[in-house]
Amino acid sequence: MSRSAERRTLIIVSLALFMVVLDNLVVTVALPSIRHAFGAGVQSLEWTVNAYTLSYAVLLLTGAALGDRFGRRLMFIVGLAIFTAASAAAALAPDTGLLIAARAIQGSGAAIATPLTLTLLAEAFPVERRGVALGVWSAIGGVAVAMGPLVGGAVITLLNWHWIFWINVPVGLVLLPFAARGLSESHGPYGRLDLPGLALGSGGLLGIVYGLVHSQSVGFGATTVVAPLAAGIGLIGAFVLWEPRAESPMLPMGFFAERSFLITNLASLAMYFGMFGSIFFLTQDLQIVLHNSPLHAGLKLLVWTGTTMVVAPIAGVLSARWGSRPFLAAGLASQALALTLLATTASTHTPYTTLLIPFVLAGGGMGLFFAPAAGAVLAAVNPNQAGQASGATNTIRELGGVFGVAVLASVFSSHGSYTSGHAFVSGIVPALWVGVAVLGAFALLVAITPWQSRATAPARASGSETQPRP
Repeated sequence: MSRSAERRTLIIVSLALFMVVLDNLVVTVALPSIRHAFGAGVQSLEWTVNAYTLSYAVLLLTGAALGDRFGRRLMFIVGLAIFTAASAAAALAPDTGLLIAARAIQGSGAAIATPLTLTLLAEAFPVERRGVALGVWSAIGGVAVAMGPLVGGAVITLLNWHWIFWINVPVGLVLLPFAARGLSESHGPYGRLDLPGLALGSGGLLGIVYGLVHSQSVGFGATTVVAPLAAGIGLIGAFVLWEPRAESPMLPMGFFAERSFLITNLASLAMYFGMFGSIFFLTQDLQIVLHNSPLHAGLKLLVWTGTTMVVAPIAGVLSARWGSRPFLAAGLASQALALTLLATTASTHTPYTTLLIPFVLAGGGMGLFFAPAAGAVLAAVNPNQAGQASGATNTIRELGGVFGVAVLASVFSSHGSYTSGHAFVSGIVPALWVGVAVLGAFALLVAITPWQSRATAPARASGSETQPRP
């Protein structure tokens, strides 16, 4: 593939990833405006966010499987089209019921497109240039996470809440024809869908994600949480038993026999647990406790964003040369240190200058982690299995984010509340310490666990020398 085709692919998939990831967070800033417009209750507001999260997390593996079967470019375009149309439907929704339905459809489109961004990128770039591409792709994803509150606050301040959905529409309409002309088509290793695996895997993820999401409002002990969690775990167990027997497995279980693949995905689970769980509360802390507007809170988080943008491409290049494992451990450790500083300095009058160092550490941790993690996953599988590996990794990461928000919200509710700044700080501090514990434990696991990684398939396919062990 020519250099211009490589750049074109990088631009298309990165912009699509940015749009999808941004939408995962930007809506939280608009909830007060939506409540005022529709007179919505707390449950309706929660499901405005959770409907997207639920369909997105549940269908990520399905999106990767559909791409392998029917064509990755084709399904990327289909997912992007669904996401764009559902964004317009959300902007036009006359009540919360239709808004929640549109958000669920948005999540399904995002789930189809997201894992294919990594697969298309991996196929477009040879292994010797893939590190830089993964660094840019990762940086844009990280920027989208951190810019959610800024974009949401700016749009609501300058326009109204409808425009947090309308802004997706022109971007999607521009990307669709470019994707149709600029991306190469490819397929996965199997000629047909693993329908039993699809049903078991999707059903299991639905039970687990629904239980985690619902626990945020009713607690982990409620029957309506325990029952779907138990059913989901049972179905995932049946999925794991079925896949080795399947003629065309949706997710080859042999992936997890490769230690680098297993440890990288466990590390991703921990990173998203700590990252999304902490961002969920830190964006609120800046507004509720430190009295910033949504726009000002987003602007102050640009230090976090900017550090990610700088670090991620560099980490992508260096990890391709020296291996992924030290960067994964350093990224987790940096994120843990950032949350440690935030937990120890949290108060109702914390000056912004005190937040600068932990914000830089948090952004640096994200930048150090994302590209090396993607590189390690791709290095652990054969080139034609990149779609399945990407779907599995994205699913595990999303589960980590959902689980992080659910667990940290439970800890927060046990120690604090939204009734005052002091009550909020009383809740956020122990929640942050839980994030520190998870991130620190997995940083240690990555650092001390030797990886037995095969020579990478992309390197063998290109005839180049074996990459360093991740």
